[in-house]
Amino acid sequence: ILMKSNYKIVAIGGGEIGGPDNVNGGFLPSDTIAIDKRSIELTGIKNPKLLFISTASNDVAGYYETVKRHFIKLGCSEIDVLKVAQESPSTDNMRETVFSHDIVYVGGGNTLHLMNRWRKTGLDKILKEAACRGIVMTGLSAGSICWFSYGNSDSRSFTSNSEQLIKVTGIGLIEALHCPHFDSEKSRQNDLKRMMKNTPKLVAIALDDCAAIEVVGDTYRIIISKDGAKARRAYWSRGEYILEEIEQQDEYRGLDELLSKNS
Repeated sequence: ILMKSNYKIVAIGGGEIGGPDNVNGGFLPSDTIAIDKRSIELTGIKNPKLLFISTASNDVAGYYETVKRHFIKLGCSEIDVLKVAQESPSTDNMRETVFSHDIVYVGGGNTLHLMNRWRKTGLDKILKEAACRGIVMTGLSAGSICWFSYGNSDSRSFTSNSEQLIKVTGIGLIEALHCPHFDSEKSRQNDLKRMMKNTPKLVAIALDDCAAIEVVGDTYRIIISKDGAKARRAYWSRGEYILEEIEQQDEYRGLDELLSKNS
């Protein structure tokens, strides 16, 4: 039985998790630590196992090394990677891999490529089932769009250098459209207004870098890892575009109310 009540999702609007500093040597700082620590806490396990899915970056090797370094520091006992960008593992192999971990972390990159590969391999269905089993689902940028019904995506920039933003269909755990990088990529702000006019039934959740929406069952709250990072919701009502900040507080609130245009 698929149980939304088991959902534990942390969708992050953007940010950096470190990686090699090619200019000065050493490693760049991470700015999502507070959010990533919360994903680990949600497992209820002291040293959880994390599965990194790197489809959006076409399974580039260096990204996995960065994620591994980051989450080992935060206390994860194992960090494995599932590659489906160019390979097609068997359904049994993917199920066994996903279900043997406590957290699934999806990296950034090309959301359209990610969703096309997930649907082709059947990984989208496996991840939906994993969410219903209570495995923590998290990630940033493309790795946050994927959990929503739709996303405001720059996928065209990866294939044709086009700056046009497109609406990509996600796996639909959260029934809303998601816009990441709302503060750092200014073109998304006007484009979201256009995109929501063509998505009249839904509300958009727009997240700044270092802001995340944490969904637990049918409740949510906004968490941040940098002062000033904000979350907003956007929708059209009676010919008017509404863009309003979502209050940050420690208590959880009803998700249905957040995703309703009438609240």
